[in-house]
Amino acid sequence: MHILITGGTGLIGRALIRRLLITGHQITVVTRSSASARRHLPAQVTLWEGLNEHPTFDGIDAVINLAGEPIADKRWTRARKHILCDSRWQMTHQVVQRIKASQRPPGVLISGSAMGYYGDMGETVVTEDEPPRNEFTHQLCARWEHIACEAQSDATRVCLLRTGVVLARNGGMLAKLLPLFRLGLGGPTGDGRQYIPWIHLDDMVSGIIWLLDNNLQGPFNMVAPWPVHNARFASILGQVLNRPALLRTPGAVIRLIMGEAAVLVLEGQRGQPARLEQAGFTFRWRDLQEALADLVR
Repeated sequence: MHILITGGTGLIGRALIRRLLITGHQITVVTRSSASARRHLPAQVTLWEGLNEHPTFDGIDAVINLAGEPIADKRWTRARKHILCDSRWQMTHQVVQRIKASQRPPGVLISGSAMGYYGDMGETVVTEDEPPRNEFTHQLCARWEHIACEAQSDATRVCLLRTGVVLARNGGMLAKLLPLFRLGLGGPTGDGRQYIPWIHLDDMVSGIIWLLDNNLQGPFNMVAPWPVHNARFASILGQVLNRPALLRTPGAVIRLIMGEAAVLVLEGQRGQPARLEQAGFTFRWRDLQEALADLVR
């Protein structure tokens, strides 16, 4: 297939592209800077610098839309919230408009979202049918999903990736935690009872490819079947590294540093990948200790 990807230089995008190239797909990546993207992507990837010169997606078989500014890197000022929303909504709108303008539109649009769609759910088991709480992360994701679904037609199916915390060797949350935990300075955050809906990067990539290859549509929780409390996550990571993990970071400190964005650390979802498993997808990494051992090996 000829697959168009936005956000291809991100953590998920790079791993996905490597896997797709191995299996013989043709990859085109939409980027803001071809020079920067070329440093991160294999030479056989075609680069489009924006979409202005590409009014339709005729000749494209599938679109994977992963574009969006990192949500946890900075405090959520009003200006930052605008950037977070705009980077997702505008690119998705551009993608959808080109799909709708195509005489031979792509057969599938797989578009990003996040478990933040649901807001903080406490102990509630969260499948794709769970009603959300109306928080900023829900508002961001709900609009993002709504725009993507405008591409749905008899010719194009739309899948939505409600992604949890992606665990990877060289990026994301785990890469930020490892230096502290290796020094024995890690531990729970806040009360430690918030759930972390995690997924190994390998399973994230495999799940996206599963959606490419199977006639499915709608939202999918991209999380492993075994979410854990924050305190349990810290304990398991400490065990894997053979280090203590007892230094709790108070919620007040997190809120002082991150402001409103602290909800990303102090709140969570007990997510379950109900629709993926019902469709027959098999997770390779279901056990957190095995997943972390693989990643920090």
